[in-house]
Amino acid sequence: MKQDEVHISSFLSLGTVLAVLLLLTTISVLVTGWHLGPFTVAVALLIACVKAATVIIHFMHMKFESLLLKLMVSGVFLLFALVIVITFIDYLLR
Repeated sequence: MKQDEVHISSFLSLGTVLAVLLLLTTISVLVTGWHLGPFTVAVALLIACVKAATVIIHFMHMKFESLLLKLMVSGVFLLFALVIVITFIDYLLR
């Protein structure tokens, strides 16, 4: 983002993000009551990643950043997903 640019979010978009985050939080709390076996943790992590991406995009203004920075952040998410997949594979093969 250029230093002289100002990005002001509207109350409607902030309210929408708030509603989405509250809905995802409610779903993640409800998931703990469902008996999905080992997939309970996977679903909770998936919801947490969606919430983190929502916060990064809207509150950290990632949608206004350069392509290079977007690719770097996406790379971090892919690395995190790889570590989680390797951990689950190790857990399942024990």
